[in-house]
Amino acid sequence: MSLKSKFSLPKTLLASTLGFVFASSAFAAIPTTLKLDYAYYAPTSLVVKDQKLLEKALPNTQIKWVFSQGSNRSLEYLNSNSIDFASTAGLAAVLSRANGSPIKTVYVQSQPEWTALVVAKNSPIKSLKDLKGKKIAATKGTDPFLFTLQALDTVGLSKRDVQLVHLQHPDGKTALERGQVDAWAGLDPLMASAQIQSGAKLLYRNVAFNSYSVLSVKEDFAKQSPEAVEAVIKAYEQARKWAKANPDKVAALLAQESKLPLPVAKLQLSRTNFDQSIPSATQAQALKRSGKILTEEDLVRKGTNVNQVVDQLLDPRFAQKVVK
Repeated sequence: MSLKSKFSLPKTLLASTLGFVFASSAFAAIPTTLKLDYAYYAPTSLVVKDQKLLEKALPNTQIKWVFSQGSNRSLEYLNSNSIDFASTAGLAAVLSRANGSPIKTVYVQSQPEWTALVVAKNSPIKSLKDLKGKKIAATKGTDPFLFTLQALDTVGLSKRDVQLVHLQHPDGKTALERGQVDAWAGLDPLMASAQIQSGAKLLYRNVAFNSYSVLSVKEDFAKQSPEAVEAVIKAYEQARKWAKANPDKVAALLAQESKLPLPVAKLQLSRTNFDQSIPSATQAQALKRSGKILTEEDLVRKGTNVNQVVDQLLDPRFAQKVVK
């Protein structure tokens, strides 16, 4: 027997061995643990969690859930590797990416009108111009915060013309109800709760200034575990379709999770559109239009090309494979 033949593998065995190696590599692409956040402002995340869609799809993977009060917390968790998938507002994700966080937005959960500028029931404030010099509670780095800046800009005001009080969303609502601030950059379902339970009024609404509810991951995670990204998107897509077809059941779930009355949940969902799911030119244009405020208010480094940041952020490839 020649030295070559002695140490050569039969072709069939070699093919089998290589096939096993490649199959093992593909299997290993899904981590043994996946960490996601859930939030009351992202109803599809509640559906995925409640129906255990990921546990069923990935029985060999441990699924861990972390609660997020707002986009700022969600992005903090993502950037510190406390979670792998973050539910945030689209413009908050743009701000994070612009300031150096290597994240990708891979899925659109919904198009909500989840924020507005809110004043108390008996507030003398009647217009945006009346906010000059007033205290506005807002959670920095979130859609309501950025909404506030865009709203003020429409009447020639900036953050320097008001007193921004940086509070988490629940604390902002409480501060408004106690008269400690003059206005609050609301976020559903807390905003809907304030409307129904304390008679709070929406001073200023603008759907165009609300950015999409999105799902984001870190770039390195997407590169190392593309199958995991696709599996998670598949679960969220299943949840989105279910939510669209079952509004009453989603409202009941939201009310149960948030411990808020059912009418509050229904009000929030009445201003939530579940029609879109793949990041596209529609989201890109909306984010680029709103993104101008990031530069004008010095929220990003000088010279930052926000349009380029948006193009780098949105990555539709995974959703395009999954969404039918």
